[in-house]
Amino acid sequence: MAELATIARPYADALFKSSASDHASTLQWLDRMAAIAGDPDLLHFADNPKSTVDQVLGLVEGVMQEPLSAVARQFLRTVLENGRLSALPEMAAQFRARTNAESGASDATIYSAFPMEGAVLDEVTQSLEKRFGRKLFVSVQLQPELIGGIRVLVGDEVLDTSVKARLEQMKVALAA
Repeated sequence: MAELATIARPYADALFKSSASDHASTLQWLDRMAAIAGDPDLLHFADNPKSTVDQVLGLVEGVMQEPLSAVARQFLRTVLENGRLSALPEMAAQFRARTNAESGASDATIYSAFPMEGAVLDEVTQSLEKRFGRKLFVSVQLQPELIGGIRVLVGDEVLDTSVKARLEQMKVALAA
């Protein structure tokens, strides 16, 4: 994936510099756009030589269900004209990483055996922010195979308090 990261970097950098006044709102539309661009059917349609840039742009706008700002429209048009739609999710990831680095925050993914919402999620987030020493933007993914507890991924750091991990530790200790 190094090639995809190399392709995405100049786009993410240019967007980061041009949206210096409001990275948060740029990140919102960019994340939505990246999620749409990850659809294999859209990529197939965009790669079809009979599809025009305007058709793909209109399709993405229609799926987003809201009009794009002038900056978002021009960014997407540039990406499409250069045939880089498949790199859009990586562009969004790099933009998010630069935004987080600037603000001293990180993205965190909590893997949980059970749904986490509201007050429970807020409490866990506060505890994790204390432990990692920075603001965290948390997303939760269900993994029933954890049995209980949570597994947290922040950058390249992992905190695993799941029942599955503890059972694995016990298995190793008993086998030794």
